[in-house]
Amino acid sequence: MKQDKTTVFIIGDSTAANKLTTAFPETGWGMPFTYFFNQSVEVNNLAKNGRSTRTFLSEGLWATALSTMKKGDYVFIQFGHNDESKEKVDRYTTPEQYKENLTKFVNEARAKQATPILITPVSRRKFDKEGKALETHQEYTPLVKEIAAKLNVPLIDLDEKSRVLYQQMGEEHSKLLFLQLQPNEHPNYPEGKVDNTHFSELGARKIAQIVLQEIKNLNLPLANQIVKPIVKK
Repeated sequence: MKQDKTTVFIIGDSTAANKLTTAFPETGWGMPFTYFFNQSVEVNNLAKNGRSTRTFLSEGLWATALSTMKKGDYVFIQFGHNDESKEKVDRYTTPEQYKENLTKFVNEARAKQATPILITPVSRRKFDKEGKALETHQEYTPLVKEIAAKLNVPLIDLDEKSRVLYQQMGEEHSKLLFLQLQPNEHPNYPEGKVDNTHFSELGARKIAQIVLQEIKNLNLPLANQIVKPIVKK
């Protein structure tokens, strides 16, 4: 009898989303994440540019995930960038509503006998004059932690872990992790680009590797389905 694959759903925003070739080298961390698992896992990356918890629900994207979700699946939940954007009224979500929406994702995934994992919003790149990487989600990251503690959900603090990575690389070298291009450096961006939110290929892989390491640290059964490196003897 054919064994059903474990589906790993990613729900979230542009920092995790699959990108069109016209946006290259912009890369969401969900793209390299796909290649970390063996044949028993299928990654279904439903993260989408510009989405908040509110619009992910209102546009039916969450309903799409639920429609095929089954026992033994995983749901990685990372929102915050758009929820906290007060100036963008089409996507802004109040802190209370944000917590309600995260709770809804968790409870409905569990009702399908899937395992939800809450992820704090990945940090933007921002340094102070002393070269210290600064927090960029002071309001919404603690809300994710609050819901994770309240509902006893595995938590990946990607906000903190990504900031540690930027700090290790330093103010200048950390630009390599992001979509930062000089004019005419890449045909997709003839005028260049300075973006401290969205990742380059390298940045997306580094962030995906943090998530992978945290899966192992949390001792999730999913860790047993990670590709084993071939060690030459």
